[in-house]
Amino acid sequence: MSVADILDRARAQGVMIATAESCTGGMVAVALTDVAGSSAVVERGFVTYSNQAKIEMLCVSPETLTAFGAVSEETAREMADGALRHSRANLAVSITGIAGPGGSEHKPEGRVCFGLAQTGHATVSETQDFGAQGRDAVRRLSRDHALELLQAAVSRGPV
Repeated sequence: MSVADILDRARAQGVMIATAESCTGGMVAVALTDVAGSSAVVERGFVTYSNQAKIEMLCVSPETLTAFGAVSEETAREMADGALRHSRANLAVSITGIAGPGGSEHKPEGRVCFGLAQTGHATVSETQDFGAQGRDAVRRLSRDHALELLQAAVSRGPV
């Protein structure tokens, strides 16, 4: 399914989308808004690269960041929930990860956490380990995975 198909399905269902991005720096929002007519579906995007931005813009709990770190499913869930609360969207995807270079034993380069929040549904999160493929590749893979999550959400039917 193409980005245009995601937007068409969302439009047909009356779904508005918000993004909350860290390591991708807005790449998902760019992919969505590259398609003409996307303003009917894309409500807004948050680029929250720093922890402080996650706290201020998305209300991610400082306790969550301290306990689990920025790259965690817990943070990804709170980012997605915050994007819904601070927008008029009813579907939000979030991304937080380590694009590289670098990483640690416990959070290696290429680890990316995703959240998906939908009005009327429990927020879900997951982790993908893309490996140390380099910053550009990890960011592209993360963007594509977030688009797949949106695709799955709009393919299930009305939110």
